[in-house]
Amino acid sequence: MTMTPPATADRAASIIADYFRPPILALEALAEPVADAIADELSPGSMSANKLDALVAPFADQLFDTINAPVYGAGFIAALDLLSDSRSHLAWWQGAERRKLILAAQTVNKQRIDYSELEWFRVPLFSGISHVAGPYVDYLCSDEYTITISTPVRVDGAFVGVLAFDLLIDSVERQLTPLLRDLGAHATLVNGVSRVVVSTDAEWATGDVVRGGTIEGHTRVSCDGIALDVLVGNSR
Repeated sequence: MTMTPPATADRAASIIADYFRPPILALEALAEPVADAIADELSPGSMSANKLDALVAPFADQLFDTINAPVYGAGFIAALDLLSDSRSHLAWWQGAERRKLILAAQTVNKQRIDYSELEWFRVPLFSGISHVAGPYVDYLCSDEYTITISTPVRVDGAFVGVLAFDLLIDSVERQLTPLLRDLGAHATLVNGVSRVVVSTDAEWATGDVVRGGTIEGHTRVSCDGIALDVLVGNSR
């Protein structure tokens, strides 16, 4: 089976990097201002969930307005026990109307919400860098296949939470698929555990896992600066 020319695979990786890198940089640019705003409120004493919401709201709007990608949700997820009146809290807005997410109405006990092991929270906490998590079904917010891009926020070196935004896979697929089809070869975008994000190959759907991490006759290339790879190959 003829392998795809390396230049085609590199072009595919460049398309993915060009799509995701600017939103990540825009997110990271807001991390320090958010940290400064939180520090100003933490220094006099404790912070409530309502106070955090008011503080984060304008930054969430900036994410919606400045990121050149189909942002579905945006906001800040607090470190556990950061707040005075809630063990966990999402200062989060989503949808075309940017409605505030109210988890208390959707859960039996708000105090039991523990997102500390979820990838989009755990990886930035321990790695100290931004992370692309997904695809996964977001049962906390949208109930849709989602990618969450998050970055850690620290105050005086202490982790206080993550600033993040969501992209629905359906929207990402509509934007990326035409660009990848123009390559003239099959392209399948996968995450670090080889789960398919989007693919121009009808044999692969979002959420499928590429066993062994490779597809016969395809070249796997890392997307620069992003924890995603693209598998590119000729029609089988």
